[in-house]
Amino acid sequence: MGSLETPSSTENGTAPVAGGGKTPAADEVPLQPTGDVEMASEKPMESDPSKRRRMGLLPLEVGTRVLCRWRDGKFHPVKVIERRKMPTGDPNDYEYYVHYTEFNRRLDEWVKLEQLDLDSVEAVVDEKVEDKVTSLKMTRHQKRKIDETHVEEGHEELDAASLREHEEFTKVKNIATIELGRYEIETWYFSPFPPEYNDCVKLYFCEFCLNFMKLKEQLQRHMRKCDLKHPPGDEIYRSGTLSMFEVDGKKNKIYGQNLCYLAKLFLDHKTLYYDVDLFLFYVLCECDDRGCHMVGYFSKEKHSEESYNLACILTLPPYQRKGYGKFLIAFSYELSKKEGKVGTPERPLSDLGLLSYRGYWTRVLLDILKKHKGNISIKELSDMTAIKAEDILTTLQSLELIQYRKGQHVICADPKVLDRHLKAAGRGGLEVDVSKLIWTPYKEQG
Repeated sequence: MGSLETPSSTENGTAPVAGGGKTPAADEVPLQPTGDVEMASEKPMESDPSKRRRMGLLPLEVGTRVLCRWRDGKFHPVKVIERRKMPTGDPNDYEYYVHYTEFNRRLDEWVKLEQLDLDSVEAVVDEKVEDKVTSLKMTRHQKRKIDETHVEEGHEELDAASLREHEEFTKVKNIATIELGRYEIETWYFSPFPPEYNDCVKLYFCEFCLNFMKLKEQLQRHMRKCDLKHPPGDEIYRSGTLSMFEVDGKKNKIYGQNLCYLAKLFLDHKTLYYDVDLFLFYVLCECDDRGCHMVGYFSKEKHSEESYNLACILTLPPYQRKGYGKFLIAFSYELSKKEGKVGTPERPLSDLGLLSYRGYWTRVLLDILKKHKGNISIKELSDMTAIKAEDILTTLQSLELIQYRKGQHVICADPKVLDRHLKAAGRGGLEVDVSKLIWTPYKEQG
């Protein structure tokens, strides 16, 4: 599953490009070392042995744990993931790629030595040895419980060896920022762009055809020639300034692949599918007199034996926290209704994906339960909403609205309890106006 909304705006890392540079938000202003937080080189009473000890630690080894000053001006624990030599001639002058152990991998970044508190350096521990020692101290039952529960979010389908290989291959972000339309966006994760882009820190995307270039000048030349003003494919929905385009991966292979490259920059757990022929892409756009600008998208398999109605979903960072993720989820279920099928998102769900889906399922189901008089079954709810019965069951169970009596599940819908849960689920976001959806299911198109 893909990413929908982020927990805080500081993680979005977006800024309009038009009109020059951005004015940094308060929490993004670099803090100068003052008062209690002093740089090591500015401490007046530093003893020579202390300085020699710190210099003896350099350069820091991969795997070192240390405190690092983050964008909030505070020190947070990090682990050194990678390092690279700086072209200064100083043998100890390195930049370090660090993972903030308190935060999601999307905040991993390159930092300079002066951001690190060398007094807090912990010895490098061989993780394989550490794992072996730890496992020897645990009973088989304890180890099994750890294995069952300690799975990185979004990687539940990977075994331990595959997970290590995935983390090793994707541990360092290769592209730091992209320019897409009027936005410059900080990326979150590694994406396997072709080898010729290995030396790029920033990429420039055409916001209509999604071709990407190394230089701003290349993009400007491309934009003078590109005659697209919207995603290739059929416009299947238009309501106000919002449009949805259906793009067939087989008919628009390059666009589909470029969309996957772009999406992978913001999705940690998804496999990148080079064979886009089997997928349909539904691209949501905000439209103005300059064209239709991509807000986000979801993809779905043309033929899914598991009843998946959504394979991957993403709202681009500049457009997050505006209800577009909820709109995309609702739209995928409206397509399922048109197909006369129940649907469910492809597993595994990311942490943000699960929260968004659980919120959608809660709002839809409780709205029906509030209005419905008399008894209603899980099957009837599934037929009305196109939500798979298993998802209905787990949602109602998580809300403690369902009990098991005399061999069957019974829904307990007290109006006050429903209101409390609906309030906790939050707003439903932008609504899909079904009267504006003009669409024929793929199997019928053939």
